[in-house]
Amino acid sequence: MVRMLAALLLTPMLTDCGAAPPPAPDPRTLLLQTINAESDRIQLVTEHRFNTLAVEKYRLANGLTVLYLPDHGAPVLSYQTWFRVGSRDEKPGKTGIAHLFEHLMFKETKNTPEGEFDRRLERIGGRVNAATWLDWTYYHEDVPSAHLAEVVHLEADRMEHMVLNHDQLEAERDVVMNERKEYVDNDPGGKLSEVLWALALDDHPYGHPTIGWMDDIAGLSLQDCLAFYGTYYAPNNAVIVVAGDVDRATLLDQILQKYGHMPAQAVPERGIATESVQAAPRFSELRLPLSAERLLMAWRAPAVTDPTHAAFEVLNEVLFEGDSARLYRALITDGELASSASAFVPGFREAGLYEVSVDLRPGHTAEEAEQIVLHHFARVSAEGITEGELQKARNKLETSFYRTLQTAQQRARALGFWEVTAGDFRHLFTATDLLDRVTREEVQQAAVSILRPEGRSVVYGRPSGEDPTAVDHGGADHEGEDAVPPEAP
Repeated sequence: MVRMLAALLLTPMLTDCGAAPPPAPDPRTLLLQTINAESDRIQLVTEHRFNTLAVEKYRLANGLTVLYLPDHGAPVLSYQTWFRVGSRDEKPGKTGIAHLFEHLMFKETKNTPEGEFDRRLERIGGRVNAATWLDWTYYHEDVPSAHLAEVVHLEADRMEHMVLNHDQLEAERDVVMNERKEYVDNDPGGKLSEVLWALALDDHPYGHPTIGWMDDIAGLSLQDCLAFYGTYYAPNNAVIVVAGDVDRATLLDQILQKYGHMPAQAVPERGIATESVQAAPRFSELRLPLSAERLLMAWRAPAVTDPTHAAFEVLNEVLFEGDSARLYRALITDGELASSASAFVPGFREAGLYEVSVDLRPGHTAEEAEQIVLHHFARVSAEGITEGELQKARNKLETSFYRTLQTAQQRARALGFWEVTAGDFRHLFTATDLLDRVTREEVQQAAVSILRPEGRSVVYGRPSGEDPTAVDHGGADHEGEDAVPPEAP
């Protein structure tokens, strides 16, 4: 069927030479009509244009979503498989299973011996990786476009035919436990962040670490992993994103051949967890191998689709981003009490944490930095920002937005992120318009509603006296990316 679509788009219209030819049908309209009328296996759901980008969204009868973004500028493609499952979907006592399973997906299938997946992609010059976070898990390959069929085959094979046994589980469990030791237990930054999230989100599934609690990782069984695979690694819980030099008909034909027969599964409905309003600040203190004190603060902040999110991004830009930012100057260049200061605006499906981190210089305390942060938060809540600050923040954020869409991998990642996190990839293309519409009043209101002093959670990191350079990181080794990857697009 799909090969016929290619012929349809390439065959010229025959007209009666004795009459004026009728207007030529739009090839895209013909494609839509043909797919929807003649196939019960695939539907073209929507298509969307943004500047030079044209994205098409398809859905197979089994629920599999496919996003296609052609770009024939270079003979390469990015193939990504996103699953709507992350650490927020884990049950109490089973934390870490989403990330552990990411590791297991690089093992054996019924058709591919252990290690063969990586070897086959390396032979064709491919780059392979994966990541797990709160709302999602995704796998990606960047390969020469001539090898599309190989990638489709390998990814479909491991979605359907994973082989899991006791030895594989124990090997990857050991890897993940060592990874946790390296990046959390023996790393002051990782430990402080873990404590902060648990302190601030004590009754929310975002509150436990993506890598999992050590006791939970140790207790995960083979049956737990098999049940997780059978439930969440299903076509109706997946989004395939393909960006690059790929022919539409060839891609859809391959997808239908390799994925079309897979049955849908009963995937648990994802609700929205709620947290009670925090009425008083929360505090914790840790003594760690630090050379100077460290401050972590957090406030609950809106979901990535919340109407206030764009205004809050602008606010953070004014406060923390760049040498001229208010708190960068107050803490580092003018105040000279910190060596670094940063903040993270959450980009999650549900309300998450706005996290502030300050590394103090020797001789200064975390409480000093805390008071400076609170002072500037109170000031921006009372006075707002200037028109110049607003325009500068907009310009920087829009520049950053376009920089994240330069490569096929970046574009595919952005599309997958928004489709899985927000439920619609088209949210990606509203970002600049939302920023352009942000007003100074909205920025001030975001500060008032989010940065309440009583709503903060604070973790103080104190030097324990141990040599910071002598920390044993455990030497973890794993196929996947860090369980907490860089900020999402």
